[in-house]
Amino acid sequence: MFIHGSIPKSKKRKVPKAQQAQYDAWLKSIEDMKPKSLSKFTQRTEIKSPVVTGVFVRETRKIESLDTGLGVATKAPPKVYTGTKVKGIATMHKSNAVPVFTDEEAKDISSMRR
Repeated sequence: MFIHGSIPKSKKRKVPKAQQAQYDAWLKSIEDMKPKSLSKFTQRTEIKSPVVTGVFVRETRKIESLDTGLGVATKAPPKVYTGTKVKGIATMHKSNAVPVFTDEEAKDISSMRR
């Protein structure tokens, strides 16, 4: 069983009139310090883009890469296993695949405790 209680909301406290009058006077004194018109800052102005005539050409010179004269490297031939050394693949523990190179290794793996 759950008992839900309610938390009373805090009431807005009334400020004494003397303190409110002092605050209003302070706001008025600050208002005199603010700039009178912010219109030049708040108005949106159109940004005029420069008129482009002709084609734009980059003015920096193009620096070529160093040419050693040796040419380019050729692609290495793909590495393919011919199947002459590995006799098979054994499962050592759970699904751990192990390559077997000799008959003796195959016997050792098969005689291991599980």
